[in-house]
Amino acid sequence: MGVLDDDLAYLILSVVSEIPEGSVATYGQIAKLIGKEKNARLVGRVLKMSFRYGDFPCHRVVNHKGRLVPGWDEQYFFLKNEGITFKDDFHVDLEKHLWKI
Repeated sequence: MGVLDDDLAYLILSVVSEIPEGSVATYGQIAKLIGKEKNARLVGRVLKMSFRYGDFPCHRVVNHKGRLVPGWDEQYFFLKNEGITFKDDFHVDLEKHLWKI
């Protein structure tokens, strides 16, 4: 990512760092908070590369239906350890755990 993209990445990751333990946010929620409502996928791309920028609680971000990241099995355990409950093995109970901003 270039300089401008790095700034955007840090903006996204600063929002992610604010998600409290025991809560989750959606990609769309984060996109809206940074003023880019239609860019939820951009948020996902930045989170996928977050290791380049430091340590952030990216496991607290799910899709608009509460679905976990496919293929990232650790996400379930990270969230479970924070007290997050699930509707099934792949979906967080958003009614209980969606970040109230």
